[in-house]
Amino acid sequence: MTEKFKILGKFIKDLSSETPDVETYLIVRERIGKYQLTIDINSKALKNKMIEVNTTFKFVDKEQSKKKSHFEMIYTTIIKVDEEIKDKKELEKIILCDVQIKIYPYLEKALLDLLRNSGYPGIKFEKKVDFEALYKQRFN
Repeated sequence: MTEKFKILGKFIKDLSSETPDVETYLIVRERIGKYQLTIDINSKALKNKMIEVNTTFKFVDKEQSKKKSHFEMIYTTIIKVDEEIKDKKELEKIILCDVQIKIYPYLEKALLDLLRNSGYPGIKFEKKVDFEALYKQRFN
């Protein structure tokens, strides 16, 4: 099967790590295992069948804790879609699933590097994100 798109470029558009003070750092260090990864994907059509795909990863504490850190990354991928792609559903699958599967190793490494460089070594994501399953789940 030939790919229906080509990645023209990819880069970190925005990277953020916020820990307001030492007390928060010490609390987060104990609680970081409870933080969860959230993903948001949006896209913007460019010209000549090119699309800007922005994948936002946030690593957040979903509990109502007063002392928490904030980690966020927006990763931009510029793709060129094959001329024969006309169907909106097919384009949606490319953006939400196929592109994400291709770029995930870079996303994961960049976010883990951010966490390590922010003073939280030893963090690992237990499971890889299954974009195929998330895509299918969206329509059920």
